[in-house]
Amino acid sequence: MSSERAILIIKTSSLGDIIHTLPALTDAHAADPNIRFDWVVEEAFTEIPGWHPAVGQVLPVALRRWRKNVIKALYSGQWSAFRRQLKAKRYEAVIDAQGLIKSAALSLSLKAPVYGPDRRSARDPRAALFYSHPQAIPKQQHAVERTRQLFAQSLGYALPDNQGEFALCSTELAAECTVRPSEPYLVFAHATTWVDKHWPEPYWCTLANIATEQGYTVCLPWNSPKEHARALRIAGDNPRIRILPQLSLRAIASVLAGADRVVAVDTGLCHLTAALDVPCVSLYGPTSPLLIGAYGARQRHLTLDECGATDDRLACAEPAIFRPMTPKLVWRALLEIRKESH
Repeated sequence: MSSERAILIIKTSSLGDIIHTLPALTDAHAADPNIRFDWVVEEAFTEIPGWHPAVGQVLPVALRRWRKNVIKALYSGQWSAFRRQLKAKRYEAVIDAQGLIKSAALSLSLKAPVYGPDRRSARDPRAALFYSHPQAIPKQQHAVERTRQLFAQSLGYALPDNQGEFALCSTELAAECTVRPSEPYLVFAHATTWVDKHWPEPYWCTLANIATEQGYTVCLPWNSPKEHARALRIAGDNPRIRILPQLSLRAIASVLAGADRVVAVDTGLCHLTAALDVPCVSLYGPTSPLLIGAYGARQRHLTLDECGATDDRLACAEPAIFRPMTPKLVWRALLEIRKESH
């Protein structure tokens, strides 16, 4: 029997980028079931890698927190403790799937071949200087496909020609949920950190009313006081709109996994929904879904190119870029994706 092949992945953030890496693990494990991955990831996202069956140890790193106070990180021993943990195990290979200086630097002094995108392929060309085995990965393809190609070239197996599979057990996650409604429900992932990527709040209110009039309960997740305040405004006094409690990522995943459908702005939750194979309409205004959109067969990308002149747009809706993408258009897309997914 072959011994286990220990591979270290460096992919620290963000939520969508981490999720986009999962299909590459599925490919690698199918090619060689003896491959086992450890994963370096930002502490805020440590729940996610372990959901994949090919992941062993998850190694939290706190670069976001440490860079706010570098001296404290160094003198408190947090950085040295992380480095000791990183060097405690021997790896056959290290794959930096992030392609940035901050991720590439984490591979320093590790006694293993280090793979990553070459200078023409990396998000930051300087990152390639840290790799002993830089790989040429064409940029004009979806992030999921780029990462699948990077892993296949690094670990020496043929890249499968099928659509990537996330290998998350959505049925198991849905069964864990303790806060979801018993009746069919939709989830509206309304929050994002980019102001320009927010769909107008009055549009969310109208869409929620349309959904509840059609017999659905609408669930609103949130993760900050500002997001909670928005959820309260969207819900208003509609008894069929449920504001969820503040949840962990796994708990949010369990709610998403049981949803009939999801509407999401361009944010990490749309990618999590895609990984769970739940039908989702993702709303794209200033960003393009071509290279980093929600990945999957039951994902609908609604872009401004599909929105012509309409009579029901609101002149006061902000951000203005989204005014043509009215609630009626989004609801129509939801109905279409339901037909496509059954």
